Amino acid sequence: MPGHVILSHGSDSGPDATKVSALAKIAESMGWSTERPDYREDDKLGHADSIAPRIARLHERIAACSAPPILVGSSMGAFVSGLASLELPVAGLFLLATPALIPGNNLAFDVRLDVPTLLIHGWHDDVCPLDEMYEFAGRRSLPLLIVDDDHRLGDHVNAIGRQFEYFLQSLAGSR
Repeated sequence: MPGHVILSHGSDSGPDATKVSALAKIAESMGWSTERPDYREDDKLGHADSIAPRIARLHERIAACSAPPILVGSSMGAFVSGLASLELPVAGLFLLATPALIPGNNLAFDVRLDVPTLLIHGWHDDVCPLDEMYEFAGRRSLPLLIVDDDHRLGDHVNAIGRQFEYFLQSLAGSR
């Protein structure tokens, strides 16, 4: 039986952003419930200072779930989703254009290794360097799909959607 998906947008974006909206639509079409927290007020604090309030907001949403949710995130949304998975139970992580570090903050990106995770990144990401995420994924033997795109991954929304559909199918079968 499908569960719940929490989709976290990136900085300088919002809950109606292209990728999280497209992925929410896919999840809902497969019977999953979804929500997209609005982090825009947190983001007004700047990149480094928005991390703690974003994580706190995400913790509230995870704690309100009746079962561990799947976390989906893009850029800053991926960063905080990974960190939230270290503290509260989640069923999966689907993370896009993830930064390994946020300048001005002492937290490094990380995930729980016992949580199914898929990382997707663009070869030409000029915001979140691929080298850092490639090294991160390699050290933890995590799947990393690299596409011929930039940070926004705008040319691959449909391909990312197909990967997300496969990801949800694999997790639904294990519930």
